[in-house]
Amino acid sequence: MRIASTQYHGTMTRALQQANAQTGSLLERIATGKRLAVPSDDPVAAVRLSRLAREDSAIEQYRDNIGALRSRLQQNEALLDSASADLMSARDLLVWAADGANTPDDVQAMASTLASLRDSLYFTANSRDQEGRRLFSGTLSDTAPIAYDASAPAGSRYSWAGNEETQWVVVGSGVRQPANVSLPTMHELLNKLDLAAETAATGGSDANDPAVRAVLVSAFEGIDTELGNVTSLIAGQGGAMNLLQTLDDNHANLGLANAEAEIEYGALDYTDAAVRLEGYKTALEATQKAYAKVAGLSLFDVI
Repeated sequence: MRIASTQYHGTMTRALQQANAQTGSLLERIATGKRLAVPSDDPVAAVRLSRLAREDSAIEQYRDNIGALRSRLQQNEALLDSASADLMSARDLLVWAADGANTPDDVQAMASTLASLRDSLYFTANSRDQEGRRLFSGTLSDTAPIAYDASAPAGSRYSWAGNEETQWVVVGSGVRQPANVSLPTMHELLNKLDLAAETAATGGSDANDPAVRAVLVSAFEGIDTELGNVTSLIAGQGGAMNLLQTLDDNHANLGLANAEAEIEYGALDYTDAAVRLEGYKTALEATQKAYAKVAGLSLFDVI
């Protein structure tokens, strides 16, 4: 059978191009360390790698959410600790003020300190985060949770303007955690402290006077109630942060397992690649030599 020169040259050119393409593809995989250049190289492994990539993306988002939520909870806890310290100071002050041995001047002297603690609690309850959002107003993050009306009489100047709804953050597959806490009863205590401060500031206030004592006792009882609420919230923040740490550790472990699986399915076996590359190079060199040899032949050489 006779083979035309054009047919022979075309066949050899295609063979050389194919060999070069295989060599180039293998070199690219060696450079990237990836076994699969295209999904068709191993469809099953490609599907598995795609699923792992989606899961890794979700894990990364969960861990980002956990980091942001942990920062928010730490901020909440720090402010609640500050409120707890102010409440304890106000409690100690009221215990002292209610002592029947105090003179009216003694009672009047504690009024400014009590007013300062009232204002500190008010500003803490209305705290904002770095983005200007209110921390303790429920889902009404643009509204100050405690409203103040200077024109109202003492004992009714503060009111609740937030809500008690929860801001949820997704921290895992089907797992949500609250990001906020509310202080819906703080305004009641502020009104009691406001009335106690104004009563104490009135000249001649006697701690043994039943009316004065009733105001001081009411404020004292309000502090105990609010102190219990704040302490409970602080404990909740600590428990939530412990849970977030556990979830973050679990996500980290899952991410490590996925990375190992990605290596198993998608990483290149360099030993096998080196053997294959050497084979491609040998075949390519042999083809080139044979092509050059045959291309140099002529029928006139045998005449």
